[in-house]
Amino acid sequence: MDLNLQPHAQTCFVTGQPFVEGERVLSHLVRNASGSEVMRYDVRETSAAEFAPAGFVACRWVHPFKPRKPGDTSERDLKLTAESLFLTLADPSTELNEESTRLVQFLALMLERKRLLRPKGRTADGAGNLYEHAGTKQMYEVPAGELSPEFFMAVQAQLSVLVGAPKAKPDEAGAAPAEPVAP
Repeated sequence: MDLNLQPHAQTCFVTGQPFVEGERVLSHLVRNASGSEVMRYDVRETSAAEFAPAGFVACRWVHPFKPRKPGDTSERDLKLTAESLFLTLADPSTELNEESTRLVQFLALMLERKRLLRPKGRTADGAGNLYEHAGTKQMYEVPAGELSPEFFMAVQAQLSVLVGAPKAKPDEAGAAPAEPVAP
């Protein structure tokens, strides 16, 4: 899963005012109404009520603003991968809501399978799973959840917003599926 998105903004999308270091920022990943593009919108938490995205919000999270270092526009920051999305959402300073928590849980499973995260057990209270990032050796706590069919259907809906809905496949003969015949 790779998306090209802009890095976090230096100014509030709603007010146009620059963010201050440590200020709480609400970030949104939104697929536009035409479905052709995913955009990141950063909004001052105090201005969140004034933000009305034109499209479907795939996920949102709250984090403290950290200014970029001068000249830091690396290509790596501009490419959103499953790994970078996980690292952003799982950052201890990020506050997750239900949809973002579900996405973090799924990304952790996916990155564990790719061996980018290593499971390290449960948290002391048993409410989360601990993972070590293979590249940085940093530990991440991911809330434990039930991996039910409903969980995967909800994640599929979120991911379809981010990467697009899967294209319908014609049957083996290349024709559209036939209508069922009533008995």
